[in-house]
Amino acid sequence: MTTANTAITDQNRADAHLIWNYHQMGHELNACDVAIGLGSHDLGVAEHAAKLYHDGLFPLLVFTGATSPTSAARFPRGEAVHYRERALQLGVPDDAILVEPDAANTGDNIRLSCLLLDKHGIVPTTVLVVSKPYMQRRAFATCGAVWPEVDVVCASEELALADYVRSIGDEKLVIDMLVGDLQRVVEYPKLGFATDQHVPVGVTEAYDRLLEGGFDSRLLR
Repeated sequence: MTTANTAITDQNRADAHLIWNYHQMGHELNACDVAIGLGSHDLGVAEHAAKLYHDGLFPLLVFTGATSPTSAARFPRGEAVHYRERALQLGVPDDAILVEPDAANTGDNIRLSCLLLDKHGIVPTTVLVVSKPYMQRRAFATCGAVWPEVDVVCASEELALADYVRSIGDEKLVIDMLVGDLQRVVEYPKLGFATDQHVPVGVTEAYDRLLEGGFDSRLLR
């Protein structure tokens, strides 16, 4: 079993890089009716959402998320609440932010954001979803299942994998998260939680090698 202190090989890093690239949708950013910032342990989501607001890509931003085991210590009042506070610090006006504080998973993030917008009389046709870099594809697939009426554009901080690892400070954990998200991309459509995504053979092979190497702490059990 690989641990945080175990040496990570060049092959592990190459496989992780392949999966990292797969998770990102490569969408061209266009102006959208609203944006949704998906809560997580990563405050960079809020910071990038604020940047895109200032770039004029949307007039209204929903931050969504309660807490999770990985975010509770950092964001004790909830992911969406802390995201809002960071966006305000970065100059996003308060009346441009809505907070959805109850979502406990990605499906909830999308479903409850849709309900919140509807409560405010907002029925968007285009949505920009801001997430962690390795969560773009799962967010896209989730929107396709939960909110198929909207056109979705995915965005995240433009970071290389090595830079993201430095920001988190735990290479093993990051690779585990990449593997865990890929498992969800594959498995969630079978449960009706997401739309099917094509997974290239090379990505599947990289996934299998990383599983064999013990990068499995974020798998569905």
